Amino acid sequence: MRVLVTGMGGELGTRVTQLLEERSEVSEIHGVDFVPPRRRLRRAEFHRIDPRDREKLVAFVGEFAPDAVAHFGVYEPHSRMSPRDAKERTEACTVGAIGAAARTGKLERVAVRSGLEVYGRTRGLPAVPDEHSFLAPGSAYGRSCLEVEALCRGLGRRDGFAVATLRMASVVGSHVPSPLGRLLRLPLVPVPAFADPAFSLLHQEDAARAMVEALCAGYDGPLNVVGPGAATPWQAVRLGGRVPVPVFGPGWGAATRMAELAGAPVPEHVVELMQRGRTADGSRIAKVLGLDDFRSTQDVCIELYEWATVTPLHRMEAVA
Repeated sequence: MRVLVTGMGGELGTRVTQLLEERSEVSEIHGVDFVPPRRRLRRAEFHRIDPRDREKLVAFVGEFAPDAVAHFGVYEPHSRMSPRDAKERTEACTVGAIGAAARTGKLERVAVRSGLEVYGRTRGLPAVPDEHSFLAPGSAYGRSCLEVEALCRGLGRRDGFAVATLRMASVVGSHVPSPLGRLLRLPLVPVPAFADPAFSLLHQEDAARAMVEALCAGYDGPLNVVGPGAATPWQAVRLGGRVPVPVFGPGWGAATRMAELAGAPVPEHVVELMQRGRTADGSRIAKVLGLDDFRSTQDVCIELYEWATVTPLHRMEAVA
């Protein structure tokens, strides 16, 4: 199997690549991103291509002609870039890479990173959606994920390849650039004043494993990928020894501006999670792929807060 990994330079894309290198059925791995991986790769080859350079991206993918694509070129706002850049690169990478791979006639399977944000959290929708629930994203990131899913499914139906859409809970961890993770690690964390909605998290290792297993199995269809259990904003803040700051109504605008000044920009899908929660039924992935040992949401929270802080080194006084 010849695999293309989009978004290889990110933490998740790099880890997926490392796991693919261990699979005997994978003969060749090439990856693209606008930044290089920060971990050692043994067999894979990285190509530094900005997704917005459509001509270069399409030419490379067409020449490589992959059998499979692990599509991590879906960029979360305020993770590694601004919301505008994240949307532009997500659209460009999906259209360019998946479209070019499909046109080669060699493509057999695609696994796509998506998010629970596609379900939305408006009134009347289920609090714990499964893969058959109605999709009504209420944030720009949710709509972007849904557009990626729709494009890949459409190409899959047209050209006859399997498309696994992995709707992941928020991925946070010690080495993952996550806007939710940065917010929860602030000394003062805004929380809902009159509610405490539940949300689920996903460990970065479990996210990578799910992508690799879905791709190698050639799974076709959506899968919710969530850590078991749930936490709430108040619980998470207290677990980390932070100070909760109750917020309601228009106060969220001021709270997000203060968080941004403190170095933790808060995109609207994270505000949606804090205000209304976000979880899902993740039982299906255990049945179809045998993945039933994900780290719990509480454990992911603990690891996030156990991330070592930076200790400044003071210059030694000159010895007389």
